[in-house]
Amino acid sequence: MGGASKAMLELDGRPLAVHVGEVLAEVCDPVAIVCKPDTELPPIEGVERWDEPAEPRHPLTGIVHALERAGGPVLVCAVDMPWVTADACRSLLDAAPGGIAAVAAAEGEMCPVFGVYAPEALDTLRAAPPDAPLRATVEALDPARVALAPALLRSVNAPDDLA
Repeated sequence: MGGASKAMLELDGRPLAVHVGEVLAEVCDPVAIVCKPDTELPPIEGVERWDEPAEPRHPLTGIVHALERAGGPVLVCAVDMPWVTADACRSLLDAAPGGIAAVAAAEGEMCPVFGVYAPEALDTLRAAPPDAPLRATVEALDPARVALAPALLRSVNAPDDLA
């Protein structure tokens, strides 16, 4: 994305982090954005910033940090998924009670950066090799899969994704 912080990229005149933060605030309290110490974030009222370790640079690092800091289950949503809705979040939360994890899935494809993780997942997540694909690591948790529309799970990975 040209070196720009994804959290700061604008969609409909607002940074991506604002889109995601506001949706999560509809269903969660507290809300925190977990990011690297050098990540630029916009101010979002009522949303905390939790700096994860600078290395490794892997989505798993943020999920583990969130679980350690929260001390309870966490709803995870990547900041580059601005089309997620509060209803989609509620569907994940409803699927999670008593389980180690519940993750979104579209057309059979699991989306581990949008899911609910319980503290019981920490041992498995911490044990994953640093280069392990996130999907494979999360698959080892045998998560509940929550079918959602593919449009909700789109990520902003290129400038054209914002068009």
